Amino acid sequence: MTAGALPRSESPTVPFGLMQILVVDHPLVAHKLTALRDEQTDSPTFRRLTEELVTLLAYEATRDVRTGPVTVRTPVAEAQGVKLAAPKPLVVPILRAGLGMLEGMTRLLPTAEVGFLGMVRNEETLTASTYAERLPEDLSGRQCYVLDPMLATGGTLAAAIQFLVDRGADHITAICLLAAPEGVERVERELTGLGVPCNLVIAGMDSHLNDRGYIVPGLGDAGDRLYGVAQ
Repeated sequence: MTAGALPRSESPTVPFGLMQILVVDHPLVAHKLTALRDEQTDSPTFRRLTEELVTLLAYEATRDVRTGPVTVRTPVAEAQGVKLAAPKPLVVPILRAGLGMLEGMTRLLPTAEVGFLGMVRNEETLTASTYAERLPEDLSGRQCYVLDPMLATGGTLAAAIQFLVDRGADHITAICLLAAPEGVERVERELTGLGVPCNLVIAGMDSHLNDRGYIVPGLGDAGDRLYGVAQ
């Protein structure tokens, strides 16, 4: 992976090896994350805060978005600028919890295309499998932004990234609210030799996983807190 893939930031980069990791250090990020952690925060408020927080994270995550030169005419004269390059970036929320991050991402990047990837974690083996997808067959030359609130055991995110790379994606940025060191290490281990730049942008790196594979202190099950417990 390219060192310095996310240039400039007062936010700390975490040295976990080849994957470039940015923990966004900003008072508004910390404020919104604290409210998300609070078990008293109800689902409507949780959804709104998630959207707001993801927009802040997306600002950092898109520093490497590809652009091309363009000339426009102002009311005074011509001006040189940039526009997003083709092919358009692809935003990929991992169902179902990743859907809660989609609005915040597309608010900042409205011209991006959106695909969906459904992955489920076996609660006994903690491994992920794909049960649904709506993505182009050929992702050659595409930058992909993967949305998944919690990087816990790492199996789901690693499988999602590999899925996209297998279809030709050549640059991956994952955006998560929280991560655990064990999950980050697993993603790096399973994606060794990926050959594609891979960035991770998060609001916080927590302490560890408990014996159920949940992030500690975390914020609970993101899907349940976004949408309620589906019976």
